[in-house]
Amino acid sequence: MEKKTHLFLFQIALISAMGGFLFGYDWVVIGGAKPFYEQFFLIADLPYMQGWAMSSALIGCLIGALISGKLSDRYGRKIMLIFSAALFVCTSIGTGISPDFTWFNIFRLIGGLAIGMASSLSPMYIAEIAPAHLRGRFVAINQLTVVLGILAAQLVNWHIAEPVSLGATGEMIRMSWNGQMGWRWMFWVMTIPAGLFFMLGFTLPESPRWLVTNGKKEAALKVFTKIGGDEYAVEEIRSIEENANHGKQYGFKQLLKHKYRNVLVIGIVLAVFQQWCGINVIFNYAQEIFMSAGFGISDVLMNIVITGVVNVVFTVLAMFLVDKWGRKVLLKIGAFGLTIIYAIMGCAYYFHVSGLPLLIIVILAIACYAMTLAPVMWIVISEIFPNQVRGIAMSIATFALWSACFILTYTFPLLNKGLGAAGTFWLYGIICLMGGIFVIVKVPETKGKSLEELEKELVKD
Repeated sequence: MEKKTHLFLFQIALISAMGGFLFGYDWVVIGGAKPFYEQFFLIADLPYMQGWAMSSALIGCLIGALISGKLSDRYGRKIMLIFSAALFVCTSIGTGISPDFTWFNIFRLIGGLAIGMASSLSPMYIAEIAPAHLRGRFVAINQLTVVLGILAAQLVNWHIAEPVSLGATGEMIRMSWNGQMGWRWMFWVMTIPAGLFFMLGFTLPESPRWLVTNGKKEAALKVFTKIGGDEYAVEEIRSIEENANHGKQYGFKQLLKHKYRNVLVIGIVLAVFQQWCGINVIFNYAQEIFMSAGFGISDVLMNIVITGVVNVVFTVLAMFLVDKWGRKVLLKIGAFGLTIIYAIMGCAYYFHVSGLPLLIIVILAIACYAMTLAPVMWIVISEIFPNQVRGIAMSIATFALWSACFILTYTFPLLNKGLGAAGTFWLYGIICLMGGIFVIVKVPETKGKSLEELEKELVKD
């Protein structure tokens, strides 16, 4: 395939993966704004209101994940990506101008809808566009943009917030620039990439696989020709048509059929496992974890930036390995690697090891996750589902992921209190061990195979 083709693929993958960037930014930016909007809305002493502010977006994520599949199967991947971009623009502006707590949560809910849709649509669209031998690398671009969005939010929060004096009261913070305007700008900054995503979304071609399954063969032929030439286009069209049911809409009940059960179980389990492996706890509760290990507040902020950089570096490494080593190998490395790391981390907490040794262990865990489970899960679930049900199946797997994310985030404080930090991470280690066994037994290797070849192998009447 010529360099021009690679450049074309990279451009459309990068544009669609901007949904991942906004997903990462919007998910993390609220953490930096939290100390300031809580004072502005006078909820700093109301834990239930604090929890609602943090979780309202998650409800939107669940709804967005569920509706994205059906809507993208009916109206196309491109239009739904553009719609998710419009929602990101809406939430970035609306959250920043919110006059009261009710409107704040309404716009956070809209942001959650955008996240839920983008987290499902972006990897699915890239998988349907990219050739088999490059698919893993290009789908991994989406995960790279997610971690870049996370890092961008951390840096934006750090640069926008003015220093807070050590003895500042809640009222002082509320009346400060941070309390009145700073937190608003943290959300408004997202308008720039969201607006760019919205405009560039119109330049994307529609997914050729969606076009074929909806009876638009000529349009699909043009897209495939631009990707790989005439021979490639003809072969891809022929392969898709062998498995396509033109114009037929599939509902959620279709996935309950026996022939889809295997791939649906694999998709749901991998999505849940990616969350229950426990790494997101380190991101969501980084301050508590590092402070319990003896770090001061300033050190905690620096450590969070360090973990963000490590996350990016090892995600880039995954992009170069996933099409060489294969998906299954990386999933096994991630599962069993985290099992060992959590065993060591639990011992560190049990024997009250603090400071640099614990930071190194945490960095190893994040590096292992970023190189394996984080990108590879999205790659596999975007590959294993048949063309006719991919949108709906992806939405169910993504819904399972966000449900697992909620359970993980909600239960960590309870587990930490009941089992202690050591027991909690040992429990995550056991989950990782079980996940590794599942990968060995159930997960197929998808490297280098077309989506239609995988359908023939994995979906049988």
